Amino acid sequence: MTTPNELRLLPWPGPGDKPCYLSTDDPDGYMSRLADRVEAIQLGTASALLEEASEALDSQDTSPEEMRCLAKELTGALRDIFRVATSRGHLRATSDPSESAY
Repeated sequence: MTTPNELRLLPWPGPGDKPCYLSTDDPDGYMSRLADRVEAIQLGTASALLEEASEALDSQDTSPEEMRCLAKELTGALRDIFRVATSRGHLRATSDPSESAY
């Protein structure tokens, strides 16, 4: 069993939108690989939304309703990416403590 600072924050929320953690000694296990795939999808989605937002902001034809929808999607993507960044920061700190001071 891993210690609490070795828990991996998963890229999806648990019940009640609370953080969900994985405790494993196997970074190549099924759940670890699933979390890696979900993170990759979340990063890809955020990248596509960022491009869409840039285009929408440059266009005079973007309606307020389209902007509200895009803002809602960007908020969700930002939440996901923040969770990924937090998880990766924790993983980095536990794998090499000398690199955790940034």
